[in-house]
Amino acid sequence: MEWVALLLFLAVIGLLLAGFPVAFSLGGTALIFAFGGILGGGFEAAFLTALPSRIFGLMTNETLVAVPLFVFMGITLERARIAEELLETLSAMFGSLRGGLGISVTLVGMLLAASTGIVGATVVTMGLLSLPTMLKRGYSAEISTGIICASGTLGQIIPPSIILVMLGDVMSSAYQRSQLAQGSFSPDTVSVGDLFAGAVIPGLLLVLLYIAYLIVVAVVKPSAMPAHKRPDDEPISLLRVLRALLPPLLLIFAVLGSILGGFATPTEAAGVGAGGALFIALLRRQLSRQRLQEIMRGTLRVSSMVFLILIGASVFSLVFRGYGGDDGVHAVLGALPGGVFTAVFVVMVVMFLLGFVLDFIEITFVVVPIVAPVLLGMGLDPVWLGIMIAINLQTSFLTPPFGFALFYLRGVAPSSVTTQQIYRGVMPFVGLQILALVILAAFPAIVTWLPERLYGP
Repeated sequence: MEWVALLLFLAVIGLLLAGFPVAFSLGGTALIFAFGGILGGGFEAAFLTALPSRIFGLMTNETLVAVPLFVFMGITLERARIAEELLETLSAMFGSLRGGLGISVTLVGMLLAASTGIVGATVVTMGLLSLPTMLKRGYSAEISTGIICASGTLGQIIPPSIILVMLGDVMSSAYQRSQLAQGSFSPDTVSVGDLFAGAVIPGLLLVLLYIAYLIVVAVVKPSAMPAHKRPDDEPISLLRVLRALLPPLLLIFAVLGSILGGFATPTEAAGVGAGGALFIALLRRQLSRQRLQEIMRGTLRVSSMVFLILIGASVFSLVFRGYGGDDGVHAVLGALPGGVFTAVFVVMVVMFLLGFVLDFIEITFVVVPIVAPVLLGMGLDPVWLGIMIAINLQTSFLTPPFGFALFYLRGVAPSSVTTQQIYRGVMPFVGLQILALVILAAFPAIVTWLPERLYGP
């Protein structure tokens, strides 16, 4: 009955492309196929009896509690005007250098990624704050939009990332399933902390690649990134720099350091981050009753979406497995010529293309549980595979013409900036992303070294 599983997958993709709500498309389509299979005798009704325990398992999963806490942290920091102050300070510091403003925007994007972890919010915020300034100072529209889109998507990979929290939970389940399928009844585990540790060096590698590219452009094509003469009434003092950089850096180190150091679970660290974000907002007098209500509503909206999609994805994966879909995927990937390399390459290409039409949450909860157990059963490291998937989808979200980051920026960019300029601007950064994937594929230790040093092999 594997062909029915394929039809189920295609039906869900079709409904999502038609614009139907994700959670209801996943759960509703799966239940229709299940009931049809029960009536036709091709689906065992016993599979549906596992559904309540699956949903209860989601409700009692402490790791997923980190999702609303990190969302709260990110929205609070966004409302506290962290990005605006960071950009003003770093621009004043480096803007007098050729290409300095572009490097400042990249660094602010990195800090926002580590602070908020919300890609859409980061791209929109950076677009509103930095794009007019860059254009005013003579930067080309292509360079300006490329920097903003690329640095805005760093929230996909730089921890503490909401996306890595969700991906870590899915990879943990997939890793245990792959080991049980191989006859290991005391399986090893992979945690969100492992994924955070594995993402640190690749995230910094991407930032360094971006900055290196900007330096090359500043030397080769100086007219695209002119220097800026700082006015005399724009002084830079140590106090101003510390005021802008210290609060978010301390919060990032507190959250990420407590996880990597083993002092706190991701959920506990997320609680620290949420409390710290509130404290920063209060310290900067950016937290009124109305703003707090906006933060709470935003957190509730995003968290409800995530968990409703997760429940729908659980129903989908249960029915998909009941029709033998996981066996079909295993057979297809196992029969590919070239072994593990070809299987990983095909999966990455498929996920890259799906990233044009599906959000990361949908791919994480729908596609990853199907393919990850098969790939992990071939001997791949789960942390390495998780980071490769994250960077691959980050690249997809940057790639014209359907990259989500491009749509976010197009919505806030002035009319003088054309869509074609945005497309041309991001293409070099897409190339850098692909280069990073090639480097990580050739040298997996870049990903696995830090987790092994912190937690052992």
